[in-house]
Amino acid sequence: MSLEQNLDLRYPIGKYIPPPFSETQKQDWLADIRFLPEELERAIINLDQAQLHTPYRDGGWTLHEVVHHLADSHLNAYCRFKLGLTEDHPVIKPYLENEWTQLADVKSLPINVSLTLLHAVHQRLYVAIKDLTKEQWDRQITHPESKRDMTLWFLLGLYAWHGKHHTAHITTTRERFHWT
Repeated sequence: MSLEQNLDLRYPIGKYIPPPFSETQKQDWLADIRFLPEELERAIINLDQAQLHTPYRDGGWTLHEVVHHLADSHLNAYCRFKLGLTEDHPVIKPYLENEWTQLADVKSLPINVSLTLLHAVHQRLYVAIKDLTKEQWDRQITHPESKRDMTLWFLLGLYAWHGKHHTAHITTTRERFHWT
């Protein structure tokens, strides 16, 4: 059986399922946030333009779009954490991620621009949240589309997962096509 037959290409690491708060889990997720830019760089190293413009699955984004999406998404994450820490139960602003991948910056800029942005955003995010108290992790934001309240703890896990999820899109694509 091939890798593709064994793997759900849309969710190569599975869907996000938030565990209860624990100090160990917090440290793991904070490390995921801190080191995502380096992990992403390792995942894309030595890919050429043709490879970067290959979709990770039929109908999916190209690897180039995935890198730019991570920068867009995690820039929004940084703002969502800051709002959650400074406002009482704020309603966040959703965005249309598929439409964002069609804009000129994603289409024309090289991925190193988004990698640089990710390095900066993740450094700021990590320092902003690494020493939060349990009470701060319990602060909530509201997502108006899903009509759901989310704790900052939930967001930490979600964005730790999100980085690994999209990095796995790249690494599993490399494996499927035998790109070294």
